[in-house]
Amino acid sequence: MVSGAAFVTPCAGGGKTLGRAVACIGRGSYFSQVMELVQLTADKPDGIRARQPERKPPWLKVQAPGGPNYVEIRRLMRDLDLHTVCEEARCPNIGECWEHRAATFMVLGDKCTRNCAYCAVSHGTPTEYDPDEPARLARAVEKIGLNHVVITSVDRDDLPNGGAEIFAACVHEIRSRLPHTSVELLIPDFKGSEAALRMVVTARPDILNHNLETVQRLYRMARPGGSYPRALELLRRAKAMDPASVTKSGLMCGLGEEWDELLGAMQDLCREGVDLLTLGQYLRPSASHLPVARFYTPAEFDDLRDAGLEMGFRHVEAGPLVRSSYHAWEQARRGAPA
Repeated sequence: MVSGAAFVTPCAGGGKTLGRAVACIGRGSYFSQVMELVQLTADKPDGIRARQPERKPPWLKVQAPGGPNYVEIRRLMRDLDLHTVCEEARCPNIGECWEHRAATFMVLGDKCTRNCAYCAVSHGTPTEYDPDEPARLARAVEKIGLNHVVITSVDRDDLPNGGAEIFAACVHEIRSRLPHTSVELLIPDFKGSEAALRMVVTARPDILNHNLETVQRLYRMARPGGSYPRALELLRRAKAMDPASVTKSGLMCGLGEEWDELLGAMQDLCREGVDLLTLGQYLRPSASHLPVARFYTPAEFDDLRDAGLEMGFRHVEAGPLVRSSYHAWEQARRGAPA
């Protein structure tokens, strides 16, 4: 099965050789994760590299950012010492969204304590978080003039509550300045802490989002610090804590999942009462991240959207360039309770 894989001897590896899967992932992956990746690609003559399509299809081409609103928002972020996931995660929609004066803020710094194999956000030891960050963020929202704001964060497993207090404070600060601006929170799993989740739910965001990201079979390979059951449990608990809340989740397509597995993950989310669903194409941030198994066509995303609506989701945003906060202001409007 592994005869086609090259071998490398990493530093600090004790002289042991590891398959090219480790080198491609660029992370100290567990052996089981590596074997999962090798098994996924065993039928390819060139192993892991054969999974990466040679070039992106035309429907994934976007215009380079650089309009006046983009320049203004970028300057404002630097002036207020704020981060956006648009920049940190290298989102392909940054030009379009910023020209529409929409941005997704990333709180709690720009260093994540986890190291997901698909994510472009830097990982490492975070700096101390700034308790004044929510006030600065609220000022930025006011200056940009947002009607809907999305706030996410890096994982902060080093903090007792994973930074839940900062999320809650952001909601309060924005509501005190802009009571008519809707607030969407895209939260980490807080390592399963019910107390941390309750802090966030009690703040009453208009939308509470936690992304499932991928199917259960690929979870340990793609998201080694996370847990598929834990992600579903978070969404179930959030709805139980506030049955009137609007919950949301998202899945990436193209990591190596089968069609039926993708539908199964969608059904799992629907069973937990999730209201809004996003489905988008996984794009490899760099050669050290997981490769793209395949590109889904726009027609396939249309089929997934139709399947999701038939399952019972209130709204499904599906398309090659869709991300959690892509056209979030429209998702919030369409997904609002009647």
